[in-house]
Order: sequence, then C-alpha cells, then structure tokens
Amino acid sequence: MRMLSVQFRLIPDICDIKLIKIMIWLDVPTPWAIRFQDTATPNSEGIHELYDHIMYYLTLILGLVSYLLYVIIKDFKNNKFAYKYIRHGQTIEIVWTLFPAVILLLIAFPSFILLYLCDEVLTPAMTIKVIGLQWYWKYEYSDFVSETGESIEFESYIIPDDLLEEGQLRLLDTDTSIVVPVDTHIRFVVTANDVIHCFTIPSLGIKIDATPGRLNQVSALIQRTGVYYGQCSELCGVNHALMPIKLECVSISDFIEWLSEAAE
Repeated sequence: MRMLSVQFRLIPDICDIKLIKIMIWLDVPTPWAIRFQDTATPNSEGIHELYDHIMYYLTLILGLVSYLLYVIIKDFKNNKFAYKYIRHGQTIEIVWTLFPAVILLLIAFPSFILLYLCDEVLTPAMTIKVIGLQWYWKYEYSDFVSETGESIEFESYIIPDDLLEEGQLRLLDTDTSIVVPVDTHIRFVVTANDVIHCFTIPSLGIKIDATPGRLNQVSALIQRTGVYYGQCSELCGVNHALMPIKLECVSISDFIEWLSEAAE
C-alpha cells in the first residue's frame, strides 16, 4: 500500500494549512514497478508473505557467498601456489551440502502450504464461469437467472485507444466489468473456447490457465471494495495483449442493485 501525503491549502481565515494522509491502493500495473500490487485477498497476502520469506534467505545466501568470494580473492590473488597442497576436506563438504539442503527445506515447506491453500475451494457463496476466447473474455453468473430463466452472461472487450475517456487506462479498461460483492467467497470456474488463455488478476492472487475442454477452478475472498485489473498471461495469439480483465468489487447492496439491472 502506498501512502501519499497531500497538502490542501484552505482559506486562511477558516483554518491553516493541513496535512492529510490519503491511502492509495496500488491495484493496477505501473511503469517500472518492482513490487507486487497491493493485496485484496488472503491468497494474495500469502503470496506476499512467501515472497518476503524467500527474499530473506536469498539475501542471506548472497551475503555469505559474496563474503566467501571476497575472502578467497583477497587471500589468494597473489599466491601462485594456492592449489599446490589442496586435499579432501570432509568437514567443509558436509557444511556446504547440509546448509543448502536446510535452506531449501525452509523455503519449500511454506511454499507447499500456500500452494495447497490456494487450491482449496470450500463452500463458495457464488460461482462465476470465465471463458477465454480469441481475444476477449466471456463471463457467466450461473447462480443467478433473469426473468426469462436465462443466466446472466456478457462479453468483455478492450476499449480501443481512440475511445478511451479521461481517467481510463490504456490496454486495461474494458467495456464491461466483472462485478462481485465484498467479503464473499467467490469461485471462478475457468475454461477456454479455442486456445489456452490464462485468467490473471494479481491483486487477488489469481492466476489460472483457461484450457479448452477442461474446467479449472480458483476461489477468492475479496476483503475491500475497489477496481482490480488483470490480463491474459498466456501467449494466445496476435492479440494476446488486447484481452484485459477488469473486476469491480462493490458492497452487497450495490451488487444486488447491479444484479437487478443485469437481469432485465
């Protein structure tokens, strides 16, 4: 989460200059970004924690190896007979075998735990079917039906550059959005109609292949309202970059209102 401090200069005779801190969530790709997008689900939080966990051990390894290389270069750079009396060293060989093995175990166990937790889909409150096509997405709310008895479904296309309005994001905004309620266990059933696609929303910790003839599923419990963006992460053809994903998380009351409008 990024914190921006913004100064608002008000009328002098009313109050002085005040410093107001505003929380701005990073839920969209940004140029030259070096960190993940901010989390909105427990799965995404787990991914961030695992990343920090692994980075700790990588930093430890980098420091140790760099120190050993420095010592070796410093002590033996002018020694022409550095390897003349080299011989078998059982102690050091045990150390450099066991140490990496322990590090790998410390990384592997949290990784496997998170992997299996992300695969769990338990008693979802609603299901959304996602279909990838060349080159757009189709969504179906199979739990809700309209007055004619048909399920709510729609297609989502990218907004061309010449039709973008002020504030919309190039290559990310779509003409229709997935709308979901906050604090609700949602299951996404993902497939494809032609080639392999990949349904990916980084802030939700979702990245799952859309494979023709196969149904994959993933769950999400979105803990805050907002607009989340994603893209197809599988090379699916010439317009691979032109099938973004836009998801709007709203309150329960707003979601019910949207459902009533979509069902008409």
